[in-house]
Amino acid sequence: MNKGLVTVFGGSGFIGKYVVRALVQDGWRVRVAMRRPHTGLDLKVIGNVGQVQLVQANLRFADSVARAVNGADAVVNLAALLFETGQQSFEAIHVQGSDILGKACEDAGIKNCVHISALGADINADSDYARTKAKGEELLRAYIPSANILRPSIVFGPEDNFFNQFAAMSQLSPALPLIGGGQTKFQPIYAGDVAEAVAQCLRTSSEGKSFGGDTYALGGPEIYSFKELMEFILKHIDRRRLLLPLPWFAADMIGLFGEVSGKLPFVTPILTRDQVALLKRDNIVPESGVKTAQDLGLQLETIASIVPKYLVRYRHHGQFHDTTQTS
Repeated sequence: MNKGLVTVFGGSGFIGKYVVRALVQDGWRVRVAMRRPHTGLDLKVIGNVGQVQLVQANLRFADSVARAVNGADAVVNLAALLFETGQQSFEAIHVQGSDILGKACEDAGIKNCVHISALGADINADSDYARTKAKGEELLRAYIPSANILRPSIVFGPEDNFFNQFAAMSQLSPALPLIGGGQTKFQPIYAGDVAEAVAQCLRTSSEGKSFGGDTYALGGPEIYSFKELMEFILKHIDRRRLLLPLPWFAADMIGLFGEVSGKLPFVTPILTRDQVALLKRDNIVPESGVKTAQDLGLQLETIASIVPKYLVRYRHHGQFHDTTQTS
């Protein structure tokens, strides 16, 4: 059944590809708004012929956003930054981008909207990322009170930037850092489950049951400390590495180096000071007072059921590694 046209911002990113696939399977025609549409040709084969359309748009430019939402029945915003580079700043994308998108949706009469934020978004946070995420939520809701906001914890999947990053680091380094002692807690959630949450929110609203206006804290079925996640990675890639506690001040110094090196072309910083600030607070779903994945009826995947399959490539001989000979 054709549910109509949904415009997805950030659809070419890690989570975005899962979202596009979920929406296609749910019967939507999907318009993916991208800064560089020629880089997203792989998205077009997700659906039937003509079901996925690529258009040029940039959240920093209101005219392009207005064109991208024109004629759409719903909008999904996944656009976000993990670190700042050039004109792509937290303020520009998380705050100004949300303001521009909200205004465009209001002008187009679009009420069915899902906005991906982050668990830990807080207007009073020390982290610029968390603070701008919260500010973006407020601005979007001012235009679209019916928007559903999803706040996921760290998201995992074969293309993630968490498990892959530390597994790759273990191939080169004799130790993995336990930032702040490794006690920060996380509740990792599978990218496919986040995508299903988006689809469920749009589905409910498009059926006329409710236009929502709810905020959902999304976390997986299990909670882990940062140290436990490092141990999980090492276990499944069968490598012995020292887990080295890294005091906050030392992490800040590494973060500063990461920010400086990140200004170089084609260099992705390993860590920034803003990410260190994020790591000082647990990233888990509150015990009460919020709606969660369970309210959306999701059956959540565990990291044990998904992550080991794509960590195989980090073993000494990949899929042919002999687990009796730990490297």
